[in-house]
Amino acid sequence: MIRGKFTKVAMYEGHPNWEQCIGRKDPLYVKKEDIRSEFNRDYNRILHSKAYRRLKHKTQVFMATGNDHICTRIEHVNHVASVSYSIANYLGLNHELTSAIALGHDIGHAPFGHDGESVLRTITKEKIGESFWHEKNSLHFADNLETLPDLYGKQQNLILTYAVRDGIISHCGEVEEQAISPRNEYIELEQIEKPNQYAPYTWEGCVVKIADKISYLGRDIEDALTLKILNRDQLKELKDILDKTVKVRLRAINNTALMHNFIINLCQMSNPDNGIRFSDEYLKLINAIKDFNYKNIYLHPRLNYFLSYSELIINSIFDALDKMYNPSNQLKEFAKYQNIYPALIGSFSYWITKYSDLDLTTRKIKKFENHFVYMPSVKKDYQKAIIDYISSMTDQFAIKVFNELIKF
Repeated sequence: MIRGKFTKVAMYEGHPNWEQCIGRKDPLYVKKEDIRSEFNRDYNRILHSKAYRRLKHKTQVFMATGNDHICTRIEHVNHVASVSYSIANYLGLNHELTSAIALGHDIGHAPFGHDGESVLRTITKEKIGESFWHEKNSLHFADNLETLPDLYGKQQNLILTYAVRDGIISHCGEVEEQAISPRNEYIELEQIEKPNQYAPYTWEGCVVKIADKISYLGRDIEDALTLKILNRDQLKELKDILDKTVKVRLRAINNTALMHNFIINLCQMSNPDNGIRFSDEYLKLINAIKDFNYKNIYLHPRLNYFLSYSELIINSIFDALDKMYNPSNQLKEFAKYQNIYPALIGSFSYWITKYSDLDLTTRKIKKFENHFVYMPSVKKDYQKAIIDYISSMTDQFAIKVFNELIKF
């Protein structure tokens, strides 16, 4: 293998798109004698955000297992960061950029994994006529909802660079094509209407897009083996798939072994002329593993109960808050329910106050100087606030709020 094959196209100063990639929507304060690069600053800002912290209590595939060693969303994100770093570092790409994208790529993920995302997608379409997908929601959180205190303690938006924001919304899409290369055009990211509509703008974004798949396929198998949800015939099918390429003994299957093989093959096969790619053999393997996982893990009958549970909790929370809509005096409406649902009302009224002009006095006291996102007197804006609020929840907090709703 040849180290540094992508050095000339890496996103560093001197690249033709450098100024666009480090551009921010608003000015970001600069500390004296700051030693960090623009992308490293983004990495730190995401790392310090509350949305990132909450990922430790959000489902990846298996929820509430009672097993400390089952993957959560934050572990998946860190796997993606690790895989991206290994690939970018070897190929000569900017690993600070891949690390920032990877850390932020799922900050808008719903509680209860993709089941929760599916429920919110249905609610969003029915209530406000828009689409909901976690990649776009992650950009929404990065641009509009997550805040950090500035040098004066005032809450400001994250204000990330274009390259990191682009990588966040562009990370989705199944990797079934032979190779991925960055797009040429600079676009307004808010205009992207569906997952995989555009390739990422940077080679680093392309790396994260593939690292996402490398990171979860093997890890989900490892969890399924730990939880013993695969029967003998399914294990034989998995062994037959792996024997054709990686020659890993069934007892030795773990995420580390599978990721290593994929990373090495990707580094061997990729170059700027032909894109970020696997060999034909490994592309078939990753698609075969993905098909196996969908059939035997993600669509496992036991997860149907989890879907029903997720639907009940999310729909109940949305319905309860939706019925509290009061365009003339929303704060008075919240006050009526404060003693009945203290956790729900306390957290949601805080949410909508932070992102609107509903209570400017409280905003001033709390030093909220972030962007306004909603007009609460408008029904669809109020419903959008509920959807955003629910999407921010951890599994545990959603369950806590739901239990509050049903308790007398």
